[in-house]
Amino acid sequence: MHTLNDKALRRFLPDEAATIAFGHDLAHALQPGMTLFLEGDLGAGKTTLTRGILRGLGFAGRVKSPTYTLVEPYVVSNLYLYHFDLYRFSDPSEWEDAGFRDYFNRESVCLIEWADKAEGLLPTPDWLITLVPEGEGRQITLIANTEHGAACLATLSPDLGTLPN
Repeated sequence: MHTLNDKALRRFLPDEAATIAFGHDLAHALQPGMTLFLEGDLGAGKTTLTRGILRGLGFAGRVKSPTYTLVEPYVVSNLYLYHFDLYRFSDPSEWEDAGFRDYFNRESVCLIEWADKAEGLLPTPDWLITLVPEGEGRQITLIANTEHGAACLATLSPDLGTLPN
């Protein structure tokens, strides 16, 4: 793991399996009440990372992109996880009209793709996760934007996302 400081890390993920493993490990640091922004171009691996997070939480079902449904809800153990994709929004007011505000509470974890489409209406993300394709893999950067996010980041293992031999 390449740690930038105590509030950020960067790592190269060579393939889809590494992205899922990274998400699996991230799941262990999540706490209810967190908001995560997932940034990256189409095909950068945002839904793959979400699949890894859900696998890490113990969810074995199908994980699909919420591009058309706008939000996919998951209940894992006692945790409510909401995966949003705001790509289709053309105006931030659509966020208010959709009634999503109630999903953001102390019992939920909210992962949001294309958060800029609801700019100014969302809470500050605890983690900002950016994925940038690089060859067959991707570069991932995770920045903790809140003290809660930094505390959760500090719980991660130094070998985060390392695949077993």
